[in-house]
Amino acid sequence: MEGTKIMIVEDELIVAKSLSGQLKKLGYEIAAVVASGEEAIDAATSANPELILMDIMLQGEIDGIEAAAKIWNDCEIPVIYLTANADISTLDRAKSSGSFGYIIKPFKKKELQAAIEIALGKHEEQKKEREELILSENMRKKAEELSELKNRYMSITSHEFRNPLASILGSSELLEHYSEKWPEEKKRKHLHRIQDAVKRMNGLLEDILTLGRTESDRISFEPAPLDLLQFCRSLINELPSSDRPNERIFFVASCDCTEVCMDEKLLRHILTNLLSNALKYSPDGGGVDFTLTCQDGSAKFEVRDRGIGIPQQDLEKLFQTFHRASNVGKIPGTGLGLAIVKIFVELHGGNITVDSQVGMGTKFIATLPLRSPDR
Repeated sequence: MEGTKIMIVEDELIVAKSLSGQLKKLGYEIAAVVASGEEAIDAATSANPELILMDIMLQGEIDGIEAAAKIWNDCEIPVIYLTANADISTLDRAKSSGSFGYIIKPFKKKELQAAIEIALGKHEEQKKEREELILSENMRKKAEELSELKNRYMSITSHEFRNPLASILGSSELLEHYSEKWPEEKKRKHLHRIQDAVKRMNGLLEDILTLGRTESDRISFEPAPLDLLQFCRSLINELPSSDRPNERIFFVASCDCTEVCMDEKLLRHILTNLLSNALKYSPDGGGVDFTLTCQDGSAKFEVRDRGIGIPQQDLEKLFQTFHRASNVGKIPGTGLGLAIVKIFVELHGGNITVDSQVGMGTKFIATLPLRSPDR
């Protein structure tokens, strides 16, 4: 292969010059010419040759076979041995070192070229085989991961569906048998239970479908002009109302972010999840602070609650699929929401951080560029 960079390792100057001249006539490039095994090891990294012609008997403390083995382990550069000594023991050592060829001095130009081309071809074949093995192994691991993910989906889905289904069944049976005797307020209470259970099931299905689309790269990212202040105010009004009057969202905007370019659908999912979680994980009530600031070309959304907080050991895994903090108890959830939030934040080219202490509340900060890049 013309243009191939070849390094010569030969301690006889005349032989090295002659070999260099022949290689140039054959169309190869000379990456370096060195005289010892130690120099060869250093030059293999700095000169970056594609092939090495290595004399077995060299100056220095290590011979060519030792140098070749070191170079192959470090750089995986193929080596052809050159030697005038063809004894059996030397040949066996050369073979066991995994060489790509063996030429006996003196050699002819055609023999040299043939040995080089065979060695390069052998090396290319080995590279392809390794790549195919790696690809096959990656595909196997991916298949195992998908199978495990599918099983987890099924397990989580079946588990999370049982409670709302039981609630629907129980309330509907009670309404069937006692609705004529109950006052309107009690009937509405059970109807609301059924409605809430349906909403929970619908939310779970939506999370699973959304996560599936993100993992198969089927989520569309469509940034468009958006009045961010109006969007945030409307979003708060759209959130489900709480039965406890002291659970309120206090929204403060310290800037005039009226004209930005973001994906409204994805942003709605991000903020709805963070605000809903802040209320959900504050079982004893308390307000939720929602702050919007814009500076340095970015919008910073801060959501802070005064709820149960997150244990330190859970913080690093918080955005992983299906992970839930160890102190959530019976508070419903799947561990999918924050994983999706992180993906949507990153689609905008932003980042999200969390700061929390058990019993002291949690603060999420999502930072998104005001002008999101096209996907």
